[in-house]
Amino acid sequence: MSSDATRAYGTYKAYGTHEAGWVTISTDEYESMVRTIEILSDKDVMEQIAEGKCDNVKIMDFEELAKELGI
Repeated sequence: MSSDATRAYGTYKAYGTHEAGWVTISTDEYESMVRTIEILSDKDVMEQIAEGKCDNVKIMDFEELAKELGI
């Protein structure tokens, strides 16, 4: 890695000849960010989430759901 690269919070920031620089992240983190953007960009899904919050639907984390489903 270049001597002008710095490591912070599990990511690498590297600065080259570009004015903006660039950031290197893991494939898992990148895919997670893409999925998040896809969800936030989907009006139907966001409406369903908002409706669920208004309907006082029981919220559970993934571990609870997985246990309930036996997975």
